[in-house]
Amino acid sequence: MANQELHIDAHFSGHETFPLRQMWLKKAVNSADKHWVVSKETFSDDNAIATFGVGRNMVSSIKHWALACEVMREDASKRHFVISEIAKEIFGDSGHDPYSEHPTTAWYAHWCLAGRGRRSTTWFWLFNILNAQTFTRDEVMPTLAKFAQSISAGKKLSQATLARDLETCLRGYAPRSASSSVEEAAEPMLAELGLIQEERKGVYSFRRGPKSSLCDAFFAWALVDFWDTHHAGETSLTFESIAYGVGSPGRVFKLDEESAAERLFSLSSLTDGRLKWSDTSGLRQVYRGDFDVSNFKRVMMEKWYE
Repeated sequence: MANQELHIDAHFSGHETFPLRQMWLKKAVNSADKHWVVSKETFSDDNAIATFGVGRNMVSSIKHWALACEVMREDASKRHFVISEIAKEIFGDSGHDPYSEHPTTAWYAHWCLAGRGRRSTTWFWLFNILNAQTFTRDEVMPTLAKFAQSISAGKKLSQATLARDLETCLRGYAPRSASSSVEEAAEPMLAELGLIQEERKGVYSFRRGPKSSLCDAFFAWALVDFWDTHHAGETSLTFESIAYGVGSPGRVFKLDEESAAERLFSLSSLTDGRLKWSDTSGLRQVYRGDFDVSNFKRVMMEKWYE
């Protein structure tokens, strides 16, 4: 797949080296006014530390993660952020999961970072481009640097910046087991997903398998999101595309082949026939009907938290 088809920009900073914490997305939503608007000054004025209850660098990190997880976006005036519809549904006071206690909320954040990768290039690269099953940071840094250069339109990228980004990414999924810092010891939001483990000091591996905390409705939601991003206009997708394609649910969720297939078997009943699995003459495909994608995603989301 050519880089211009990846729909991602080169973005390797903003988190201040803090992995995403469980309550940070909620803190961003809580900073909005009654119209779901957040002034940009909220993250930089003298009251920011009191507003968010964390240090100034962490305030910047909260802003970064809220943007990267598409909890908020910049408005047309460029002076404000607006809370997204999906964030209202999840993190609003009467939302489905205001305190990020349900695993699907973490899966959603992971999908934004590693599946969409719009402000999280290293996350996208780690789950979609890197082919190693077991690796160290030093081993994969040249691969990351090469990928980063290929999508950065000639901009010079600092090796130190890339190294910090990779370190932050890995600690978000496999936190350090022992740390003197209370903030470091707090469990990152994505660690509960069990996608990456640190086998021994500095050696990481992906954990491929069925992912029991990943509900079928979120898999279907992510499948349609992937479909419309990478295969817009196509009425069918092959099993290989869904299980192994760049940006695909199978790849981003690190499902093994059998687990990916099992998810697809139940699609028709789950989606009332909007998505249908077919396995005829050795050709394994999913077909989609003509449906309103926004409504489909809303219906699937209602099932996330059942």
